[in-house]
Amino acid sequence: MKIYNTLTRKKEEFHPIEEGKIKLYACGPTVYNYFHIGNARAFLFFDVVRKYFEYSGYDVTYVQNITDIEDKLINQSKEEGLTVQKIAEKYFNSFLEDTRALGIKQADHQPKATEYIDEMIKLIKKLEDKGFAYEVEGDVYFSVTKLPDYGKLSHRDIDELKAGARIKANKQKKHPADFTLWKKAKPGEPNWNSPWGKGRPGWHTECVVMSRSLLGKTFDIHGGGNDLIFPHHENEIAQAEASTGNPLANFWMHNGYLNIEGEKMSKSLNNFFTARDIMKDYDSDTIRFFFLSKHYRSPIDFNEDILKESKKAMRSFYTLLKEVDYLKLRQDEPKYSTELIRYKNIFIKAMNDDFNTAKAISILFDILKAYRKNNKINFVHLIVELGNSLGFFQNLEQQLSEDLNQVSEQLIQLLIEYRNTFKKDKNWAMADTIREDLKKIGVQLNDTPSGTEWELIK
Repeated sequence: MKIYNTLTRKKEEFHPIEEGKIKLYACGPTVYNYFHIGNARAFLFFDVVRKYFEYSGYDVTYVQNITDIEDKLINQSKEEGLTVQKIAEKYFNSFLEDTRALGIKQADHQPKATEYIDEMIKLIKKLEDKGFAYEVEGDVYFSVTKLPDYGKLSHRDIDELKAGARIKANKQKKHPADFTLWKKAKPGEPNWNSPWGKGRPGWHTECVVMSRSLLGKTFDIHGGGNDLIFPHHENEIAQAEASTGNPLANFWMHNGYLNIEGEKMSKSLNNFFTARDIMKDYDSDTIRFFFLSKHYRSPIDFNEDILKESKKAMRSFYTLLKEVDYLKLRQDEPKYSTELIRYKNIFIKAMNDDFNTAKAISILFDILKAYRKNNKINFVHLIVELGNSLGFFQNLEQQLSEDLNQVSEQLIQLLIEYRNTFKKDKNWAMADTIREDLKKIGVQLNDTPSGTEWELIK
């Protein structure tokens, strides 16, 4: 397997630190509101990374942090009139609800920042003792000039880093790129005692502590969106290596940006969509197909036409599963022919090439086409097996029964329309036949002033 490592900017042969085991960390949400569809791309992709490793036989430990103390939570608490803790609980629960609806398996560990404050204080104190951090009036900063290779993840030259959009100008700092390790508490804000006074840890410190506490000093993969490369992940690396001399992770993986019809998503442009918004109209498989049909490192444009095409594409698979009555057949032990093993190996080759999900999905369609030619059920078994490794077909019972119910309702409505046509033509015999035949299968028609209604009867 080869994975593109952001740190080296090239694909590298992947070997886990411990044979047969994968330790994976991906940045989770700041729980101050419902997460947007751009966040969903990262959550979905690293769910696929985890699922595919598990499919490949690895024992995966997946950690996803929860940021439950930060300026955004404090501001939201004022807006909603709730405590910061209540805001965090509210939106953490909604995060679990929405990711579950997207077919995302809950991480093995979801540590909350507020549960690790003591460990964070110890890390900051250690950095201060080693000369990498300094305190100014209750705030503590990391001195980036003390670390010779600072900027190696984002490939930025420290001499060119100036106060800008992501680095606020601050006269207390010795260098514009110095970042906050500990923030002095403002009146009314949640705070904890520390050697530097009351305050709270900085965001970058939180992830270093939580990832190492659960996965060890160095783990296999650290992931997140491209927007986290700098300053967040860069600053995680700085603290980890300054404190212990060990790398935080061997591989750094980042998914590409998501645009809304060619423009960056933003509330000011009125093109800001939460995952909840999108799930009102599209199911989890459609959204997953949309994201995975393009390589994870590529930018992707989110628009209605592509979503509709994704829905149509997934319908091809579900139509097949209904045709063969897969719910009854799935208990059978599949026996793969040489042809099917070849398809499976091509699929695995695609996924082992830096998680090329777009190529992998194309293989699923190749298998579908091959099934149409020979009608051998093992082709369907392989589609589901490989699809599961990407996170598809997780709720077959619900999906297939919902589809059946929807079709049944449409057929009933169609028969009602036919009956209305016969009544207009005064063909009472056919109109009565439709009524009586529907009644035989448990559907009662009721003619009302506003039209014909139907109900199920025993």
